[in-house]
Amino acid sequence: MTEATTVSATSASPTPRQVWSRVRGLLLALLVLVAAGVALASVRSGDQHGRLDPRSADRYGSRAVAELLKQRGVSIRVVTTLDEATTGLGPGTTLLVTSPDLLAPQQQEELRARTAYSGGRTVLLAAGPPSAGTLVPGVRARSAGPATTHAPQCSLPAARRAGPIETGGFRYAAGDLTTTACFPSDGLPTLLLFEQEAGETVLLGSSDLLHNARLGKQGNASLALQLLGSRPHLIWYLPSLTDTGAMTEHDGGGEHADRSFTDLIPQGWLWGTLQLVLAAVLAAIWRARRLGPLVTERLPVAIRASESAEGRARLYRRTNARGRAADSLRCATRARIAALLGVSSRDAHSPATLIPAVSTRLDGDESRLRSLLFGSPPSDDAALVQLADQLDTLEREVRTS
Repeated sequence: MTEATTVSATSASPTPRQVWSRVRGLLLALLVLVAAGVALASVRSGDQHGRLDPRSADRYGSRAVAELLKQRGVSIRVVTTLDEATTGLGPGTTLLVTSPDLLAPQQQEELRARTAYSGGRTVLLAAGPPSAGTLVPGVRARSAGPATTHAPQCSLPAARRAGPIETGGFRYAAGDLTTTACFPSDGLPTLLLFEQEAGETVLLGSSDLLHNARLGKQGNASLALQLLGSRPHLIWYLPSLTDTGAMTEHDGGGEHADRSFTDLIPQGWLWGTLQLVLAAVLAAIWRARRLGPLVTERLPVAIRASESAEGRARLYRRTNARGRAADSLRCATRARIAALLGVSSRDAHSPATLIPAVSTRLDGDESRLRSLLFGSPPSDDAALVQLADQLDTLEREVRTS
């Protein structure tokens, strides 16, 4: 048999069967994750389709309140861009913004500027910290938890006629602003009415009362009809991540004309990417610290101990590492002698313990023993060979004494 054949027969390269055994668990987990994601998306797709859309009859749609408003003579215009939403604003118009947090900062500022003197009403649903302070300066949004029943506890006629409603989401702190605060949760209102000479703005902490599934509960329908039906025309604005009209129209040559790539990415995607990076770092740390039990690795060839010792000696000689070689010989000799003399392995390399024990057994000169077992490195190869012979003789004498 040739050498090439021998190496091939004893190669340690993993076989296809071994590779499959190692990766099948990971592939199975990935497959289960993908299947679970597809199943969850399929189950929730029907409910989430057309969320707060007045044309949707789904659980989270708003067709029910839209039909009631039409019966009261209110005309509804559904728009998906900021330009469309702010076209035709006036004293007889109500602007409903279903998701203010989806608007970019520049869009929020543009929306506030266009509605400030319209003379109509602007209703902001579930405006959180990313948008509340910009759309209504001086207002801060705080979490109010899931939607629960709250009493009006205010003088607003629409709220008093509606009675208790289901609201939550966000509650608002208005600071020094003159506002009408209703439906408090933990001391802060979940409905805030800010009136100005040129119009009014309503902050409603949760959009749940407009959902088809919740409209008939408590006073939800009454409050929704009064907030959205106080004027003959209603603009129903459904913001989306693809709405860039406000920025492209007013940024030409302005202060926002030069925007980086990250400025064009919605904030939600940036936070999501940051979370994925953090999860990847934590997974890498977990895998790096996951130490399993020691296993015996199958070597490609079997090497005799004498060949291994000879190869190591040649490496020492090639690098002139006589000190390292001498330390290795002395350390091994001390360990074996200590075991023969009954000295613990902890004290085997302590001159104060090992030298007296050897001297007692052999009646030898302690200075010579110290020089032999703990001396300085040999000066040349001949001295190293002599040291090895002397250590071997000493060990043999201890063993036979």
